[in-house]
Amino acid sequence: MRYAITSSALKSTKPNNALNFSGGPGALPESVLQQVQQAIIEVPGMGLSVLGISHRSDWFSAVVDEVESNVRTLLGLPDGYSVLLLQGGATQQFSMVPMTLLRGKTQPAEYLQTGYWSAKVVPEARREGPVRVIWSGECDAFQRLPQDDELQYSPDAPYLHYVSNETVEGLQFNRVLGRDDVPRVCDMSSDFLSKPCEAQRFDLIYAHAQKNIGPAGVTVVVVRNALLDQAPTNLPTFLDYKKQIEARSNLNTPPVFSIYVILLVTRWLLHDIGGLARMDQINRSKAALLYQMLDASDGFYQGRAAAVDRSLMNVSFTLPSPELDRQFHAEAAAAGFSGLAGHRAVGGVRASLYNAVTLAATEKLANFMEDFRRRANF
Repeated sequence: MRYAITSSALKSTKPNNALNFSGGPGALPESVLQQVQQAIIEVPGMGLSVLGISHRSDWFSAVVDEVESNVRTLLGLPDGYSVLLLQGGATQQFSMVPMTLLRGKTQPAEYLQTGYWSAKVVPEARREGPVRVIWSGECDAFQRLPQDDELQYSPDAPYLHYVSNETVEGLQFNRVLGRDDVPRVCDMSSDFLSKPCEAQRFDLIYAHAQKNIGPAGVTVVVVRNALLDQAPTNLPTFLDYKKQIEARSNLNTPPVFSIYVILLVTRWLLHDIGGLARMDQINRSKAALLYQMLDASDGFYQGRAAAVDRSLMNVSFTLPSPELDRQFHAEAAAAGFSGLAGHRAVGGVRASLYNAVTLAATEKLANFMEDFRRRANF
């Protein structure tokens, strides 16, 4: 069947910052952008640009203190955990975790391979010790997540590792996995601080900032201190969680600007949004708009993920033909939308609904999608 889009000639339109659906770096709240704009010229009360304030200053020490405090409050984090602001992205954590928890072990760590990013983690872990992939969605083209009866956990595993939200395929776990007597490690890079997460049930959480909580350059690590009791003592200093805790995330020159933006975002989550339960409600409303559009399109928009495993953060889908995919992207760009291209590994369309994407922006995208489908005579 052929689909003809009967639109007028496209006109070039600048991207609209409010209509940024990028998979990462993601959008930032408008109020935060305004504060950042001012801080680049002069941080209120400091007389200096945030780009030129020393990482050894009392001001920056207070910024780190407040970021840690805000993260603890948002997560409801109990005592016995440290909050770190590290560099190297989530990719560095792919190595730091097994260096700390797997090196020298004989029992295999357990990993889930649920999509593009969790597949990247496994080879790095295998550099440090034995790994058992307890479930892989590769044979299903990563279109679904495992059910509980498909997962067999070992009580002797050094730890379990999984990715809470797969940004490429649009898959998200809505439950905590694993055994309570085996350390849980979770890459929450793309849904961290987007909803409550029972943080006290995890031993180590890591999340790079550039999805929900700030610009690239910072990775938040939440680690149970007791987990590090048996860590190797000969790790490179920069890759040693204990040394980073002792230095309070200031072992070397940290990305002051990026950490300051995280401070502003966590303030926004606490004071403007009202916490993670309210953020979750907003995110669910946004996702529902787009998934309803997919489900009501009679197959014109075809979601990649099984309905039960759909991500609230990343809505990944295709149109009936590559030609229509290209036309959709061209018209969306002309309408001011940005960041809608699917990941290079799968193509198609991906709308990322990170915290700062507003409900109003999502409504505009849903209306655009309906109009595009109607003009395709589908």
